[in-house]
Amino acid sequence: MGGGRVRNDCTFHSSVFNRHFYNLLTMSTTSPAFQVSEQLHDARDRLARSRVLVGFDGFVDTILHVVAQRESTTQYSRMDRMGDFSGRIGEAAGHSANFEFVTQMVKLGGNGPIMANALVSYGTPLTYIGNLGSPNPHPVFSDLTKRAKVYSIAEPGYTDAIEFDDGKLMFGKHESLKDVSWETLIAHVPEDELVALFSDSTLISLVNWTMLTQMTAIWEKILSHIAPRLEGERRWLFIDLADPAKRSREDISAALKQIAKFEGHFRVVLGLNFAESRQIGEVLGLGTVEETYGTVTHHASQIRDLLKIDTVVIHPTHFASASDASGSAHVVGPFILKPKITTGAGDHFNAGFCIGRILGLDISACLQIGVATSGYYVRHAESPGLDDLTKFLQTL
Repeated sequence: MGGGRVRNDCTFHSSVFNRHFYNLLTMSTTSPAFQVSEQLHDARDRLARSRVLVGFDGFVDTILHVVAQRESTTQYSRMDRMGDFSGRIGEAAGHSANFEFVTQMVKLGGNGPIMANALVSYGTPLTYIGNLGSPNPHPVFSDLTKRAKVYSIAEPGYTDAIEFDDGKLMFGKHESLKDVSWETLIAHVPEDELVALFSDSTLISLVNWTMLTQMTAIWEKILSHIAPRLEGERRWLFIDLADPAKRSREDISAALKQIAKFEGHFRVVLGLNFAESRQIGEVLGLGTVEETYGTVTHHASQIRDLLKIDTVVIHPTHFASASDASGSAHVVGPFILKPKITTGAGDHFNAGFCIGRILGLDISACLQIGVATSGYYVRHAESPGLDDLTKFLQTL
């Protein structure tokens, strides 16, 4: 009797285990992320045929940690929270304070170079135009110059990025960005050559409108001198304003009107983080938006309807939403408790999302590739290749 009960109990537990394992297996192979990974089987050849043009900024980024307690010559504890740093600053008001920063890395920076680096990692033939150094690119861009065709038109800007577990503070030195103008651009890339670069590209990405103070004038020239000369199907045009809080409402409104005009020649994708989406919403007269799936997704749809462009995508920290002619969707991103790096996560999301657009995938799949690209980057501090992306998607 006793033996029989033991045997029956073992059979029962084995059955439960098998069902549980089957359910886990079924969930993993039918999850949206896994299904997107299956759609990437023929992506390599397609991406190899899809040329990309990106511009026009360029920065040298120094990633820093703040020392909370120095323990020895080589050992220290780091300030993990931004509030700890702000508290120390607040305590020093009326007095003085000394902060020690430890350099974690010096790397290529700027929305354009980081996005370009991510795109070229997926195998897209890429041309980059921007202020990477004059007369020669700064050494931090050496890898990009080997993997892409590069036109360097001015000296780079410099950014000190102080990273915490809950965010980052970026301190920029932007004097050289004033040299990024239509005149400088054409001096390095003659107009006929620029038309050819636009013509040959499946995707054009124009980023960092906020810091490039002559970008609106460059857009005007593209609309009047380049776009009318393009033939065939409309190409994808990705635009990232990049934190327009310090620009006036009038400037932002003028930029949005230019973006709307681009839709006549391109399929425009406007990429925004959550703060940027709220700023754009205010200029467009939309109400306050909360950081929830439904409200952010609806907000993307509202902005798209008002601007009458192809796609609007908004990526808060933990999820992303988008809207196009087919409808709207949101996707939750992978949670990374201890990111190795956060500077550039948004640019990697943008690159992944654009890969989905290039491949003709639906809005949900584009979002999934975007959050996976960003998630892989902050976990590993490097851009994923196509095989890396596929494997990572299968774990989500």
